[in-house]
Amino acid sequence: MSISNVTVFMPSVLTLVGIPGLESVQCWIGIPFCAMYLIALVGNSLLLFIIKSERSLHEPMYIFLGMLGATDIALDSSIMPKLLGIFWFQMSEIYFDSCLLQMWLIHTLQGIESGILLAMALDRYVAICYPLRHATFFTHQLVTQIGAVVTLRPAMLITPCLIVIKCRLQFYHTTVISHSYCEHMAVVKLAAGNVWINKIYGLFVVFTVAGFDLIFITLSYIQIFITVFRLPQKEARFKAFNTCIPHICVFLQFYLLAFFSFFTHRFGSHIPPYIHILFSSIYVQVPPFLNPLVYGLKTKQIRIHMVKIFCLKISH
Repeated sequence: MSISNVTVFMPSVLTLVGIPGLESVQCWIGIPFCAMYLIALVGNSLLLFIIKSERSLHEPMYIFLGMLGATDIALDSSIMPKLLGIFWFQMSEIYFDSCLLQMWLIHTLQGIESGILLAMALDRYVAICYPLRHATFFTHQLVTQIGAVVTLRPAMLITPCLIVIKCRLQFYHTTVISHSYCEHMAVVKLAAGNVWINKIYGLFVVFTVAGFDLIFITLSYIQIFITVFRLPQKEARFKAFNTCIPHICVFLQFYLLAFFSFFTHRFGSHIPPYIHILFSSIYVQVPPFLNPLVYGLKTKQIRIHMVKIFCLKISH
């Protein structure tokens, strides 16, 4: 696809390439992406249904897990329909304002997911390190307040990115985005003007949200492991580790893929574009796909209720 050298003033329509260099095989790449999307929708919806319908699961850990499932559904649905439209039907055009809306949704929902992972880590920290205080500390009022904070924090921090793009970046070198979705830096790189404010503010948002959360999640699990190793009974240590394993798996895959995508966009000029964009696409797809599988298999209470539901359907 050729890119024009003519400067465009506030384009009304942009074009998403998909995965640069792999355009000829995108129709095949779309098959596993579609399968993961459907599994993510079904898995997270089932998770939400179980948590909502079972009163015994109306505890902070499961409420946070339900919030994570709802966020995953929203995140996946803000990307995959357009992505599959590009891969299968060459529906590559997107209105400029729609692109900004998608960008806001993606980064806000990723920030919400990061905040929920922090809340889940803190919940496990209090439950394991201070078990007698857990019920009095993590009240439903506090859980509601945490939910409001983790939602409003990224929403308010991401909004100025849209305002800066809309007000400052008037001229564009090209209307072709070499990406599969509207990512902040992918859009900013199209601009013909000085984009240092956008880059600096983008770094500020990432380290304010993901950097802050990552530090406190790491500190929480360090303290958890110290406490677990001090437990006298082997069975108690095993139970505590078994509770934390799903959280650690989700935490690692989310942040490793997130920081790979983030640093590659800014410092990975030597990495082939198709590898970067493919991993960025996988990054937004894998957490919603894996989360219900990890928690469904590793969390005993959810696994029990899931088996009950399927057994009831089979008996009918």
